[in-house]
Amino acid sequence: MAAAETFNDAPVLDVSCARIAAKDPDAHTRECALQCQKSGFGIMTSDHKFLKFDSKGNSLVVDALKKSDKNAHLRVDVSGDLKGDTLKVTSLKLL
Repeated sequence: MAAAETFNDAPVLDVSCARIAAKDPDAHTRECALQCQKSGFGIMTSDHKFLKFDSKGNSLVVDALKKSDKNAHLRVDVSGDLKGDTLKVTSLKLL
């Protein structure tokens, strides 16, 4: 069963770097995130749990990262339906 959730000011990371960057997610760079985009994306929650995005969420974050000039401190406001450790994204805004 999915539950609607909203996460504000959450660090966004690519799946490949999530474990390594979890200690300091704000240091993870936009360049690295775009290089690793094929692995998918997700957020690190305030309780240090990594939630993966569905394909729509991955597309939205790639588009936002390509348009952004931020180098690091990549954070999002994101809403969606949470099922297990996957967030089916309904809205995403890169901060």
